[in-house]
Amino acid sequence: MTIIIPKDIKRHVGALTMLCGLFLAMLPATAAADSNYYKIGPGDILEIIVWREVAISRSDVLVRPDGRISLPLVDDVVAEGLTPMELKDVVAKNLRRYVEAPQVYVTVKDPGSQTVSILGNVQKAGRYPMLAPTNVLMALALAGGFNEWAHKDDIVIIRGAGAKQERLPFEYSEVISGKKPGQNIRLLPGDVIVVP
Repeated sequence: MTIIIPKDIKRHVGALTMLCGLFLAMLPATAAADSNYYKIGPGDILEIIVWREVAISRSDVLVRPDGRISLPLVDDVVAEGLTPMELKDVVAKNLRRYVEAPQVYVTVKDPGSQTVSILGNVQKAGRYPMLAPTNVLMALALAGGFNEWAHKDDIVIIRGAGAKQERLPFEYSEVISGKKPGQNIRLLPGDVIVVP
């Protein structure tokens, strides 16, 4: 028995197959792009505006160490780990009980959670903001470079805390000479560089 498929259906099936293929090809790129969105963290200062609701809007909302913020009517809301757009949706959802169709806008005024600390034998030890992707050499430059007592090849990057803490080595002369470029890693918020 032979099944005859009309040409119109073949054409639609072909077009549908092509569209599905294009959609699937776009998925990894979308997933990769999602990881590049700014994630709110403790220490950030946010501006949260509710359109036509001056009494609820706030211009300097601190993300507390527990990752939460406080707003009128919605009390405490978890902000840590969310993008500004995700937080906007959470706040709007919580406000719907009190405000008809709330229009919420979230802006990161000060990315206080995006910092790296540099300790030890550098010119200017301290905590530095990472306003762009930053590697170890860039961070050392922010601290003004080494002082005369620095042991440049014994530098350690401490990442994480408690049982999940990692100690990553950084040998300055090996990185500069091109022998160990992989040690010049991209830093994460909260990393601590120790220069003995």
